[in-house]
Amino acid sequence: MADLPNCPECQSIYTYEDGFFYVCPECAHEWSDEEEAEQTEAAVTRDAFGNVLEDGDTVTVVKDLKVKGSSNIVKQGTTVKNIQIIDGDHDINCRVPGHGSMELKSEFLKKIAGK
Repeated sequence: MADLPNCPECQSIYTYEDGFFYVCPECAHEWSDEEEAEQTEAAVTRDAFGNVLEDGDTVTVVKDLKVKGSSNIVKQGTTVKNIQIIDGDHDINCRVPGHGSMELKSEFLKKIAGK
């Protein structure tokens, strides 16, 4: 018996192949290998230079960022430790030194190698 992926909708183990698609008999969801690969790639969070970011990474800010609702600015070069990846437009939850907890966009961050 071939190793078939679990259903991405309901996590059922009873999937089967139907031509180029996988089918879940429990929830009737259909998907292909290409869709699964695209969803997996979309779930990866990358920094401004294309490096993959993970929970606990240390990053630096690559440009000055205005803090919404305040006159404060997070300066370029600020080091942020122990980031958390979250869903949403602002996909990084972190504690910025001197500013407290906030959410940032990964496109304005650079991963520090080896940390």
